[in-house]
Amino acid sequence: MTLPALSDKGYRGRLAPSPTGYLHLGHARTFWTAAERARAYGGTLILRNEDLDPQRSRAEFVAAMLEDLRWLGLSWQEGPDVGGPLGPYAQSERRTHYLAAWRALVAGGLVYPCACSRRDLARAAQAPHESADGAQDDEPLYPGTCRPPAGAPPPSAADPRGVNWRFRVPDDEVIAFTDEYQGAQAFTAGRDFGDFLIWRRDDVPAYQLACVVDDNAMRVSEVVRGTDLLKSTARQLLLMRALEIAPPRYYHCDLLTDEHGRRLAKRHDALSLRALRAAGVKPEQVRVQFDQLVLREPTTG
Repeated sequence: MTLPALSDKGYRGRLAPSPTGYLHLGHARTFWTAAERARAYGGTLILRNEDLDPQRSRAEFVAAMLEDLRWLGLSWQEGPDVGGPLGPYAQSERRTHYLAAWRALVAGGLVYPCACSRRDLARAAQAPHESADGAQDDEPLYPGTCRPPAGAPPPSAADPRGVNWRFRVPDDEVIAFTDEYQGAQAFTAGRDFGDFLIWRRDDVPAYQLACVVDDNAMRVSEVVRGTDLLKSTARQLLLMRALEIAPPRYYHCDLLTDEHGRRLAKRHDALSLRALRAAGVKPEQVRVQFDQLVLREPTTG
């Protein structure tokens, strides 16, 4: 799986914040990078509200993220607050899109119901970096407890609710791609990651499926996000292949860390944009820290 060289024709980028807390400096740098790349290539920037998780998404965080991003100096041409031709731009309003993809995967025998109860399922709707305590929250390697034998008929189900649904990965296949910033990447299915969640038993689509469906439906040509999601890119490339979706390009930014070398998370309240604003920090003081990253040319090899 190789990605095409970057082109300035028809560029569409996106910001995809989750309203589960206040945005911090790490979010700000990634979103600033995404905005600057869209601007440099004369493209369109989309804001998508990734409010899938009904337990953690809150209206006040939606309002705060819009306000904080505009304070930082960002603007977007499509989004929940400005509209656009490919909405709705809130994931909580896009269930029919996810159901269509789930049905296609079921019909192809590419997913299966899973009755296992695992502690990580409660946050499966969130991107793997969005853990409540700020720790790395990549999905654990699934041991295959509920995986059906090879050649089993597709499951019969009219609705995903009531059980967890997992995508069956092709064991030992190397998923390789070239990241526009980090260079050549390769992950082995079944070893670096296992059968992953695409739908939760409480009837919430998981992050991997929703991200793939929405990036395709919104015609995103380049995904800018943090390096903690490199492994998610390998998973998503498998989903795209299964759904016959052409992949976008990827640009994974380095993560900002605190004084102890830990990546920033929403628990770092003192480094939230909201707290910095309250302390009198100006947006230009924040933006000047981000200049070293934004417009690097595609990496080869």
